[in-house]
Amino acid sequence: MDLKQKSSYFFMLTIALYTTNIKAQELYLGSPESVGMSHDRIQNLTSVLNEYIENKKLAGAVALIARRGKIVYFESVGQMDIEKNIPMSRNTIFRIASQTKAIVSVGIMMLQEEGKLLISDPVGEYIPEFEETKVAVSTEGGGYIIEKAKRPITIRDLLTHTAGIGYGDGVASDIWEKEGIQGWYFAHRNEPILETVKRMGQLPFDAQPGEKYVYGYNTDILGALIEVVSSQTLEVFLQKKILNPLGMKDTHFYLPQNKVKRLATVYCSTPDGDIERAPDEGTMISQGAYVKGPRVSFSGGAGYLSTATDYAVFLQMMLNKGVYNGKRILSRKSVELMTTNHLKESQFPSFFSLRKKAGTGFGLGFSVVNDLGLRGVLGSKGEYEWGGAYSSIYWVDPKEELIVVYFSQLLPALNINDHGKLRTQVYQSIID
Repeated sequence: MDLKQKSSYFFMLTIALYTTNIKAQELYLGSPESVGMSHDRIQNLTSVLNEYIENKKLAGAVALIARRGKIVYFESVGQMDIEKNIPMSRNTIFRIASQTKAIVSVGIMMLQEEGKLLISDPVGEYIPEFEETKVAVSTEGGGYIIEKAKRPITIRDLLTHTAGIGYGDGVASDIWEKEGIQGWYFAHRNEPILETVKRMGQLPFDAQPGEKYVYGYNTDILGALIEVVSSQTLEVFLQKKILNPLGMKDTHFYLPQNKVKRLATVYCSTPDGDIERAPDEGTMISQGAYVKGPRVSFSGGAGYLSTATDYAVFLQMMLNKGVYNGKRILSRKSVELMTTNHLKESQFPSFFSLRKKAGTGFGLGFSVVNDLGLRGVLGSKGEYEWGGAYSSIYWVDPKEELIVVYFSQLLPALNINDHGKLRTQVYQSIID
C-alpha cells in the first residue's frame, strides 16, 4: 500500500471513529497489518459485497471487523433505501432481531452475579404461570395429546433453548394461533411483554424441559423474568445495566424521532432471484412498528435495533471477558460459562436455520463451535455467534481475538451466500 493509499485509508477510519463514538480505550482504529491482517486482502470483501448489490441480491450492508481491539475494516456498501436513493452509511440503524438475545442473556447473568437469582431456579418462582407447564405430544393420525411437564422449566433451560418452547408453530400450533401468539415479532403488540409471557405459560409447549433444543420464545420469557426480578421494564434495566455503561447510544427497542431517518429499509428476496421492498406494516416480514408502534412490548428475543459500532462494543466486552472501557459488566467466569457448550450431542440440530452446522453446540445465549472439522467452515474451536431474522450475523473468535459484525436487512434472504463469503474473506485476511 503506497503513501497516498495509506493516507486515504486512515482518513476514512478517523472519520468513522468520530461519527460513531467508539471508546478509544478499548475498541479503536488501526491498520490491519498491526494486528496480523492484510489490508489488501480484507478490502476484497468490499468487492464481494458490491457484486451482490450489482446483481440485485442485496440492497446494502455494513461490515465491521476488529482484531486485538483494533478495527481493521469498517465499510458500508449499497443503499439503505433504494427507492429514495439513500446510500448505506456506517451509522445506519438496523433491526437486529435475535441478536437481542445475547444482550438479554447477559442481563440474566448480571442478576445472578447480584444475588437476585440463580440460573438453576425454576422459572415458576418468578412467574407463577410457569410453575406447572404442559407439553403437546403427537399421536398417530396427525393429532396430539397434552401431558404435564415432567419437571419445572429452569432459567438455564431458557438460556440454552432447552425448555421445549418454540415460536407457536409446533405440535399444538392451533392453540397458539387462537391465543394470538406466534412468531418472533412483538413490536405491534399493545400489551406488556410480561402479560404475553404469562399467557404463554398456560399453553402446551413442544417438548419436555431439558430433553431437546427448541428455538423459540425462551429469551422473551427471560426478558419478562428480568422485569419481575428488577421491578423495571426490560428497556430501563438494559439501558441502565448494559447500554449506558458501554456507551451503546444507538441501541433501542423503538426509535427516537430524531433517529428515524437512519433506519434501514427491509427488502425481500423474490422467487425471480432479485429483491423488492418489504410491506410497510402488519407482518414479521415488513418494515415493522419500530417507529410508529404502541411502544409497549419489549421483546427480549428479537426487539432491538442497533448499529454495527454499538454491537461491536458489546461483543468486544464479551471478548474482553466482561469488561470494556474500564467498566466491568460481567465476571470472567460468567463469560466463560456463557460461551461453553451446555448441550448433549443429540440435543442441537446438525443443521439449523442455514447457519448452524455439525460441530456446533449452544451455551447461554450463543452457539458455540466444538469441532472445527465437523463444522467444515473457516473459524476456530471456541468461537461463539448468532444472528438475526433480517439476515444480520455476528461472531466472536477468542482464539484469533476477533469480532465480526455484519448487518443487512433482507427477509427472507434467498439466493445469496453472503454470510459464507464474509467468513471466508475475514479469515483469508489473517497473515500472522
